Amino acid sequence: MYIKRIKLENFRNYENLDVEFSKDFNLIYGNNAQGKTNILESIYISALGRSFQTNKDNELIKIGKEKANVEIDYVRKDREGKITLEIADKKTFYINGIKQKRLSDIIGKINIVLFYPDNINIIKGGPSERRKFLDIMISQLKPNYLHLLNRYLKTLEQRNAYLKQIKFDNKREDLLEIWDEKLSELSSEIYKYREEYIEKIREKIETIHNKITNCGKEQEKLEIFFISSGKTQKDFLEKLKETREIDIKRGFTSTGIHRDDFEIYINGKDVGIYGSQGQQRTSVLSLKLTELNIIYDEIGEEPILLLDDFMSELDENRRTNLTKVIDKNQVFITCTDKILVENKNNTIYHINNAKLIKD
Repeated sequence: MYIKRIKLENFRNYENLDVEFSKDFNLIYGNNAQGKTNILESIYISALGRSFQTNKDNELIKIGKEKANVEIDYVRKDREGKITLEIADKKTFYINGIKQKRLSDIIGKINIVLFYPDNINIIKGGPSERRKFLDIMISQLKPNYLHLLNRYLKTLEQRNAYLKQIKFDNKREDLLEIWDEKLSELSSEIYKYREEYIEKIREKIETIHNKITNCGKEQEKLEIFFISSGKTQKDFLEKLKETREIDIKRGFTSTGIHRDDFEIYINGKDVGIYGSQGQQRTSVLSLKLTELNIIYDEIGEEPILLLDDFMSELDENRRTNLTKVIDKNQVFITCTDKILVENKNNTIYHINNAKLIKD
């Protein structure tokens, strides 16, 4: 799988860009604020339907313009395709010229894994960052998962609204059982997906971690633990009943899969709390490379790898070990200085003021 061509019109700082890329390593270098990350963002939003930089669609449109367009030509082993995105009052996606009704219809057409400096928050940040990592990975592979998750979040919103009505308007408490039944049903389905993919991560991550750290005989023992409020529909339903009184007082649902989390330990210590900066960065890298492996196992094709200013976050040893692991992927690397990846087919682009020139 690879991206053949990107065409941008009034996207971020690009007025017009039309460029073909190599199916191997694409290195984009230049000073900050020239548009390097925006190229990766155009790929990301075409693959997953949303930006990794903003939640506001109007920020994607070049200042002074009314709309933006993104076109991505991609190649998979069994077909070629084009994803087109129009951004105006809302985002509209097309696949091979056909308008898509739901966002979930485009996810999985292009499979990607993104590394960028803020990924450290998967380790150092709160549970929402770790759930987001899981949700993005699973959604690319299981279209039904995103549908279940959206239904859960909508039901959760409705339950929370009714909790406030009980608290302030003296609504009937027994009617909560309608939402409890639905939430517990959806929770158990979502739990199954998350547990399955945590297990897939668990099977691979320690081996990958030891490859990129090059530990030798003194290998670090890396473990991952999944934390959830239940497993079965019965578990989730009982938990909702146990916390009902607290939920009414607070006006929101305090238990459920929207509170799920996972922890990573190295040699028996929580990396997020006790790990060194190097261990935290390497743990994120191990997670992302594991994601890369899992996607390949599921679809039989190498996903596209996006490295946004990530090479500068790694020491030379980890950088070398990383490039050994990513052997067959199409890779987009952004950096401020020209970095040649040894023993790889490098295609170099210099960027200046939203102008991309092939070296």
